[in-house]
Amino acid sequence: MAFAHTVASRRHLFADLKTLLAKASPARSGDYLAGLAAASEEERMAARMALAEVPLAHFLSEALVPYEQDEVTRLIVDRHDARAFREIASLTVGDFRNWLLLHETDSAVLTRVAAGITPEMAAAVSKLMRNQDLVAVARKCRVVTRFRNTIGLPGRLSVRLQPNHPTDDARGIAASMIDGLLYGCGDATIGINPATDNLGAIVTLMRLIDDLRRRYDVPTQSCVLTHVTNTLRAIEQGAPVDLVFQSVAGSERANAGFGISLALLAEAHDAAQSLARGTVGNNVMYFETGQGSALSANAHHEVDQQTMEARAYAVARAFSPLLVNTVVGFIGPEYLYDGKQIIRAGLEDHFCGKLLGVPMGCDVCYTNHAEADQDDMDTLLTLFGVAGINFIMGVPGADDIMLNYQSTSFHDALYLRDVLGLRPAPEFEAWLQAMGIFGEDGRLLELAERQPLLQLAHGL
Repeated sequence: MAFAHTVASRRHLFADLKTLLAKASPARSGDYLAGLAAASEEERMAARMALAEVPLAHFLSEALVPYEQDEVTRLIVDRHDARAFREIASLTVGDFRNWLLLHETDSAVLTRVAAGITPEMAAAVSKLMRNQDLVAVARKCRVVTRFRNTIGLPGRLSVRLQPNHPTDDARGIAASMIDGLLYGCGDATIGINPATDNLGAIVTLMRLIDDLRRRYDVPTQSCVLTHVTNTLRAIEQGAPVDLVFQSVAGSERANAGFGISLALLAEAHDAAQSLARGTVGNNVMYFETGQGSALSANAHHEVDQQTMEARAYAVARAFSPLLVNTVVGFIGPEYLYDGKQIIRAGLEDHFCGKLLGVPMGCDVCYTNHAEADQDDMDTLLTLFGVAGINFIMGVPGADDIMLNYQSTSFHDALYLRDVLGLRPAPEFEAWLQAMGIFGEDGRLLELAERQPLLQLAHGL
């Protein structure tokens, strides 16, 4: 179905829905690379005006990626909740934006309709929103998950402690873990990106985190971010697996490039749940995504990168994950060129994920060859705090020496919690206070000489 809008005397035509969505997207390098972006700001605005008039119900009849060719499309269509959709079924995309911004559209309402919203609807409405709109609506979306602690509650901000090491050196990783815990980080998870896919080394890292966690009774969960098949093999060997990690994308072909399918994810999900290692809940999956992943695999089906990213959240949603994060600037400037594009993409991703009922966090990051710097990341970090993000990354010095990119540090988490009055997950906060790391006011204490974690650090 074609769409059109006239600006002054010029009529702009858009051949189909995916063309309209692409042309309505804010400018970003990945869409230009794919040949999908608007040719001018006038065309972009015409596309947005035309998009605003599209009924939400139309998204249920025009698939961007063919149903017969793509299992992600089948997942989206087959699991769509018509009853949840009924409340918004009469709206156009423009009406939907206005409805989302109403004060009466609160957290309870958004939770009620989440299963009726498709990723394409979420992506479409995001294209009509200013940055402040994305922040305002995302702040109202609450997605709470649990394993050994509770993540996503109002007034809380969790942190993934990321103690990566270029050679997986146990002492170096342990030192980073202790450092992060002493700054109040680690309640989202202690998650290591291993430098190798060797199963023996991966199991060793799993045991390293678990030994520290059990020794000090830390109410958090561990994760080694290896391929899902390695995690399944580790489970078979009796390794202490808390969370199953996997990168996911928005099309079957892109996921095949990651070596995964929905059936494989379901197998891993069931295997991890069968271990019953959670104490307050059993959300066992951790997914990472990023705008441009489908395009980089030539698996985007001529769909703009932000809409393909939103489709990845449908994959995540199907498995009730504990954590999902967009690694927003990691893929590089070919897809998000500069700080402005990274900030916009991060806010879009967080908004779309939360709107779909996904527990979103973000790796606020950039590569060293992007036109971005730490000031841009400070801006995005602060916006995320206001928007109610579930978790961020805690990397020693904000510089990941194994993955070679810039992220956020333990100190950045302290800053965000302090200026916005945010606190860690409640179970983790109680542990921090019991360990003499945080005071009752939620602030970092001066460490006692005989602080147990500090004593362990001295012994490394």
